[in-house]
Amino acid sequence: MRGVVMYTAGDVRVEERDDPRIVAPTDAIIRLTATCICGSDLWPYRGVEAVDHQVMGHEYVGVVEEIGAEVKKVKVGDFVVGSFVTSDNTCEICRSGYQSKCVHASFVARTIGTQSERARIPYADGTLVATPGQPAPELIPSLLAASDVLGTGWFGAVAAEAGPGKTVAVVGDGAVGLMGVLAAKQLGAERVIAMSRHPERQKLALEYGATDIVTERGDAGVARIKEMTNGLGAHSVIEAVGTQKSTMQAIGATRGGGHLGFVGVNHDVAIPGIELFFAGIHVHGGPAPVRRFLPELIDLIWERKIDPGKVFDLTLPLEDAAEGYRAMDERRAVKVLLTV
Repeated sequence: MRGVVMYTAGDVRVEERDDPRIVAPTDAIIRLTATCICGSDLWPYRGVEAVDHQVMGHEYVGVVEEIGAEVKKVKVGDFVVGSFVTSDNTCEICRSGYQSKCVHASFVARTIGTQSERARIPYADGTLVATPGQPAPELIPSLLAASDVLGTGWFGAVAAEAGPGKTVAVVGDGAVGLMGVLAAKQLGAERVIAMSRHPERQKLALEYGATDIVTERGDAGVARIKEMTNGLGAHSVIEAVGTQKSTMQAIGATRGGGHLGFVGVNHDVAIPGIELFFAGIHVHGGPAPVRRFLPELIDLIWERKIDPGKVFDLTLPLEDAAEGYRAMDERRAVKVLLTV
């Protein structure tokens, strides 16, 4: 099969890889319909994370082709959406709603790589969720978004306790940040402030439910949020970037007693303990338990109540993955969908 391999930073190739096969009786093989490039894929692409002939990709939708002997909940022919972290969905951690910390968890990006034509999914019954039927083509981008960025943005909003009567600030205007805006709106937030300097992303944020746009960053961004909230800060803040600046901006924008949901993958972030101590806020986040939300998100998409697929602003064939990486790295695209 054809699949994406990152040789070194900036060197992305599509080449022949071994076809996947059933290894454990809980495995399933899926033929991908679509996959995509994640903002987190840019960390190794830019040399922030070490990479050496790494298979790439962790977001995926497709049709089940083969199942192991112990797979009971999905069947051959099902169209499925899977989480970027595998899980059995039965262990004590999973039952508490944190499937990304399952005792059998593994990151699809590191072990499988779904920027490819086919993929083996371990713990298929716990990782995959079948759609009610074969989706209409126009639903596929939105279902693909549910595999990671929508579920991650949703978790960011849930962790930040976004809801009725709340003001929510979203730090980050990438795909996850935009999905955080959508989620906050769906959860009933009264006011949703998107922090963005990019007109095309601001437009999409407004479509997804943002009531305000703040262009300032850092201390100026914090000051602007406080100015808009009677000097208090937002009730809920979603941090969707993962840098030192964005993290400190998110902490500063959260009012005393408020909630910060952090879902940006952190790189070299060091939070001064004294600042966190005196912030007096609730902090929760990490790798999103996407599997927890998949049934609800699939239903919302299937009923056409949300359209997260609009976050894909460039579609390319799998063979052109290298151009997709360049487009996202150069901020010519928010998120790239790869057709398979």
